[in-house]
Amino acid sequence: MEQDITDRSRRTLRRPQGAGGGRRATRGRSPLPPLTYVPLGERPFRRFPQLLLGLALYGFSLSAMVRSSLGVNPWSVLYEGLERHTPLSFGMISALLGVLVLLLWIPLKQKPTLGTFANILVVGSSSDLGLWLIPADLGAVERVGLLLGCVVLNGLSIAVYVGARFGPGPRDGLMTGMSAVTKRSIGLVRTLIELTVLAVGWTLGGSVGVGTVAYALLVGPVTQFFLPWFAYRRDSGREAAAPGPAAA
Repeated sequence: MEQDITDRSRRTLRRPQGAGGGRRATRGRSPLPPLTYVPLGERPFRRFPQLLLGLALYGFSLSAMVRSSLGVNPWSVLYEGLERHTPLSFGMISALLGVLVLLLWIPLKQKPTLGTFANILVVGSSSDLGLWLIPADLGAVERVGLLLGCVVLNGLSIAVYVGARFGPGPRDGLMTGMSAVTKRSIGLVRTLIELTVLAVGWTLGGSVGVGTVAYALLVGPVTQFFLPWFAYRRDSGREAAAPGPAAA
């Protein structure tokens, strides 16, 4: 009898202590997979609509921020600041900085992909549609609500189209590349990028509103929150064989 009790005690001690905790950890959101590029031929009817939807929502969220009239996003502050010190137009500065950001991809081992070019094509048209649909003469309460809504929608949309894994847009590639190199979270890296861009733009004379600061501080954590739900997951064999660093 004593021997039987001793044997049962030993089996209990050898049992993995985290078995129950492991089951609890799998509930809710799954861990974030690598955000490296996945070829177009892999489940395109599942992933391509997600890419287009995310980009359309992203452009719409930018137009909502404009209509809130409480401040533009940090990159627009930078464009405005540079416009004050150069003979270049706002659009020209945006295009040139986009090229510069793509050059910064090289040391981060990022490459332009379908998602990069789709970003350029879809975001502009959806932004124009948003400006057409959202009225300009809103009251103070509506503008604050629109600002908060567009920050959440912006972070959600980034998670949707980056999670499709067709490759990020120019500025989002900077985010995922730096996250992979530094081993820091998407939320932290995105916040640092936005605050840096905001500081440079403000120093150069760009206009900053409460919405600008709110966007810079919140869009990274919101994106980080939604990514586990929308990041495309390959089977373990393909994921292990996929080249390139993980993005988060």
